[in-house]
Amino acid sequence: MNVLAIDIGGTAIKYAEMTNDLKILSKGKVPTPLTGREDLIEALAKIYGEYPSVEGIAISMPGIIDTKNSYCAMGGALRYNDDFYLRHALYEKCPVKISMENDAKCAALAEAAAGALKDVNDGFVLIFGTMIGGGYIKDRKLHRGTHFSAGEVSYITSDRAGTPNFEGVWGNRCGTPQLCKMYAEAKNLPANEVDGIIVFEAVNSGDPTARECLNRFAREIAVQIFNLQTVLDPQRFAIGGGISAQPVFIEAIRENLKKLYAACPYYVPHAEIVTCKFQNDANLIGALQCFLAQYF
Repeated sequence: MNVLAIDIGGTAIKYAEMTNDLKILSKGKVPTPLTGREDLIEALAKIYGEYPSVEGIAISMPGIIDTKNSYCAMGGALRYNDDFYLRHALYEKCPVKISMENDAKCAALAEAAAGALKDVNDGFVLIFGTMIGGGYIKDRKLHRGTHFSAGEVSYITSDRAGTPNFEGVWGNRCGTPQLCKMYAEAKNLPANEVDGIIVFEAVNSGDPTARECLNRFAREIAVQIFNLQTVLDPQRFAIGGGISAQPVFIEAIRENLKKLYAACPYYVPHAEIVTCKFQNDANLIGALQCFLAQYF
């Protein structure tokens, strides 16, 4: 049986035809429509049209997702998906079995099954993309929470005033675009000319400005990991998203955590930080796992 796995991101839709034993047969990517849900449905239907023989569609997407009812309560980086029964709308154009799950929860499932969390009972996945995705594995199972929002770390208030506004929530303060913005402002460059590749090329070449931006960025991440470790006490944090492929990023988080633990006047368990095994494929693999669990 082949299934079309789709990972809807804030900037791109990645997709793959996969077998039920989690093997990827082919992959592709298109820009995510930013104009509205109707255009998103059209884009998904067009992708499905390339794979007419698949027996189902497994969707990973941002936001708070009621997996039982295939309902998107809040769309995360794609706010046009707020209060949207996406499966019902998509089924009209793609009449096959369809499952939906939050993107970071998909990544957590993949890492818990066969990746960086496969040998622990409790773990936490953090995915750094347009915002920050989170997935909490408790007793080797995905913990969704009462309102399907467990692990939704993007909305943690990190503003000193305690105001949960757009600029003050952690997802907007430490999503990858914010690191790019920090570097662009520090170098007096147009923001639209700076992406993660440029930033890390500068970091890895020893640019002191880029390294300082990364250190400030990693420190805020370390602070929230410190807090999550204190509250949830997982055995391991797995870091994913495009920038997680940069060893210097992971090391910057670890170094900042060491400083926090050294400065803390109390003993607290130390967080273990590793890189996600499946990188950019984690959401696709996890989405397929959700599909198989729901229908088979």
